[in-house]
Amino acid sequence: MIARVVVGVDFSEASKTALARGREWAQKLGVPLEALHVMQPPAPMLPEAQIALPDPAWLQGLEQHAKEQLDLLLEGITAASGLVRWGNPAEELVRQADATCLLVIAQVGHSTLERILFGSTAARVVRFAPCDVLVVRTEPSAEKTRR
Repeated sequence: MIARVVVGVDFSEASKTALARGREWAQKLGVPLEALHVMQPPAPMLPEAQIALPDPAWLQGLEQHAKEQLDLLLEGITAASGLVRWGNPAEELVRQADATCLLVIAQVGHSTLERILFGSTAARVVRFAPCDVLVVRTEPSAEKTRR
C-alpha cells in the first residue's frame, strides 16, 4: 500500500511536470506529497595548490534559496512538504524512499555520450529504489527530434 508520494525536483520544466503528476497521484491516493530537491556539493578548488572549500555561509544561503523555491512550487498543495538535501541525486532519492512510497522522477533526455559517461539519475533510481517508481516522460524538444 502506498503511504506517501515522493517526487524528485531539480526545478527543470521536466521535474515540474513530474511534480504535477506526483500531486495527482497523492490526491488520488489521499496520501502526503514530499518534494525532494538534492543539491550536489561543489568540488573543492585548488588555487595555488591549496584546497579552498566553499564558505559554509554561502552553502547555507544556497540551501535556503532552494528551500524557498521549493516552497513556492508547493504553495497551495495540501499535505505537501519540501525537503532539501546535499548529495548525489539518485542516492538521496533512494534513501528518502521506502517500501510504502511511490517515487516520481522525470526522465530527462541526455546525449548518448552523457549517458555513457555519467549514467542517468532516473535509471539509477529505478534500479535501486525499494519501491515503485513512476518515470514521467516529457515532450522531446524540437532539436532532439531532428537528430
